[in-house]
Amino acid sequence: MSAYDVVIIGSGPGGYVSAIRCAQLGLKTAIIEKYNTLGGTCLNVGCIPSKALLDSSEHFHNATHNFAEHGIEVKGLNANITQMIQRKNEVVSQTCAGVKFLMDKNKIDVHTGVGSFVDKQTVKVTNGEGKETLLTGKNIIIATGSKPNFFPGMEPDKKRIITSTEALNLSEIPKKMLVIGAGVIGLEMGSVYGRLGTEIEVIEFAPTLLPTMDGSIGKEMMKILKKVGFKFQMEHRVQKVENKGKSV
Repeated sequence: MSAYDVVIIGSGPGGYVSAIRCAQLGLKTAIIEKYNTLGGTCLNVGCIPSKALLDSSEHFHNATHNFAEHGIEVKGLNANITQMIQRKNEVVSQTCAGVKFLMDKNKIDVHTGVGSFVDKQTVKVTNGEGKETLLTGKNIIIATGSKPNFFPGMEPDKKRIITSTEALNLSEIPKKMLVIGAGVIGLEMGSVYGRLGTEIEVIEFAPTLLPTMDGSIGKEMMKILKKVGFKFQMEHRVQKVENKGKSV
């Protein structure tokens, strides 16, 4: 059994930043992560990869729609989704490697596996092979992050009914994409593919886009997205989503 001043469950931005600060304050620190790479949802399947794809898709959109007015003529323009995904993966790898470097630099012990409480000061770490390790901590920080959410009747099959995680790794650009939910993630992934030529239709239960934010932001966002061809179904409740083979 290993004893620490602080044990942190989860290595996302909440977890790894806490770990670094604790180590800087002289506390013996351990961090637990169930996946093989550090960084959590944000670095692996959230903020960082989505921004990388937004960056690539913006370049394509500008080349398609805005370069001509600057006197830059581009012919035979194509969106290579395979290369965009590859670049995104490289950005993710570099960022996650940076977090690993910071853990090593600050002498933070990294334990790979699922953390669960034995009691209020003992955490059991179970790795992928079923091996268990016990850690004790004077303080324990829970930073377990987030997962894509869905409701009954719209369970993802990860083929055509997908979450934002699968949308980061599509092998081809869809002809049409329905986005359920007009929150930041739905509009973000919709923007990536909308710029690449996908017809995007957004279904939202609330009366405004980005319903958890200031109302004026949603209004401005709708104006921007309508200009690039987005369609919206506001105040609509999704009852069921079904994979029909070549369509949903």
